[in-house]
Amino acid sequence: MEFMLDTINIEKIRYYQSILPLVGVTSNPSIIKKEGKIDLFAHLKEIKEIIGKGSLHVQVVGETTEEILADAQAILDQLGNDIFIKVPVNEAGLAAIKQLKEKGVNVTATAIYSEMQGYLAIAAGADYLAPYYNRMENLNIDAAAIIDALVAEIKRTHSSSKVLAASFKNVAQVNQACRKGAHSMTASPDIFAQVFSMPSIQEAVTNFQKDWEGTFNVQNVKALGDSEE
Repeated sequence: MEFMLDTINIEKIRYYQSILPLVGVTSNPSIIKKEGKIDLFAHLKEIKEIIGKGSLHVQVVGETTEEILADAQAILDQLGNDIFIKVPVNEAGLAAIKQLKEKGVNVTATAIYSEMQGYLAIAAGADYLAPYYNRMENLNIDAAAIIDALVAEIKRTHSSSKVLAASFKNVAQVNQACRKGAHSMTASPDIFAQVFSMPSIQEAVTNFQKDWEGTFNVQNVKALGDSEE
């Protein structure tokens, strides 16, 4: 499983980059809006520096194929050809994905709510497919079944596409996406925080520390070594 962070908050990215085995950062216009009025490309360049070899996924905002292609080129011109261009899978977007892949551009097909959207994106050569897990659940769509079907299609066609599961409300949804074979996931910092917020985790750490100190009267292994010199 590849883990990506769904935010452009610099502080959060720096923090989780030091903790998690991150392979990339994803964004969309709604996420960008949360950061307020920023120098967008300067901000994204800073993120690229932080994540190093990790992938950065940036979404177009145009609605026609021509507008999408123009947006994509502007993003590539500013940030480099290693950027993944996020394109919604509708008629205009699918046409743009085809053209972008013909030029060798990295593409993340997004706003996927159905198997057929995913099948079309796979056939068009998208590098990543981003099905919206929680949004599908809210529409009474079986998100786990969609992911299962897309993973099966990728395997059946020997495609290089990967399922990048997105739009999570809780860790349970992430676990289910993983069980269904998603190759990657992207989640907000809040989701990753949930992973470590279980009180039992800290309780175990605290109890181990107390037992260690009660046995050796030192706080860590290094201190034990120093005391024996």
